[in-house]
Amino acid sequence: MTTHTSGTYTVDPTHSRFGFIARHAMVTKVRGSFNAFEGSGIFDADNPANSSICVDIEATSIETGNADRDRHLRSNDFFDMDRYPKIQFASTSVSAGRDENTYRVVGDLTIKDVTRSVDLELEMNGTATDPYGNVRLGLEGTTTINRKDFGVTWNAALETGGVLVGEKIVLEFDISAIRNTPGN
Repeated sequence: MTTHTSGTYTVDPTHSRFGFIARHAMVTKVRGSFNAFEGSGIFDADNPANSSICVDIEATSIETGNADRDRHLRSNDFFDMDRYPKIQFASTSVSAGRDENTYRVVGDLTIKDVTRSVDLELEMNGTATDPYGNVRLGLEGTTTINRKDFGVTWNAALETGGVLVGEKIVLEFDISAIRNTPGN
């Protein structure tokens, strides 16, 4: 592992994950991910304020391990993916976090054409040069949003009390990004 390396990076979709966790039936959690996305960013180790990240996620790539549930999530009850095929995030500020390996990222998250500011802490896992000569940067983090804030409001009452789907959703980020070479 080398020290933090400044530069322009492209998210490597084959080694990254954008996931989520939702409470189901008040007793368990359902985990899922979006498997088609692209992103890029600038990392400035000396001045984090010069850093940025943008990610576009294909909403239809949602996968929870259950085809019926995935179809329901794609429907207008949840994401209405025919009308809103993308989920987007664009940072508005980056600053140093609680220690030298964390960064506070504030940005605009857009789901179903509703944009809200979200705040997350990303931990720098480091940088390394892979066997192909690519400089890789690793980041991971989570943040919690209320799905209703983005117009994702469908639910069903349970006869024992409570609801089928929790409002709070944990978003998970596990990013491997490759530094662009000059001319890319």
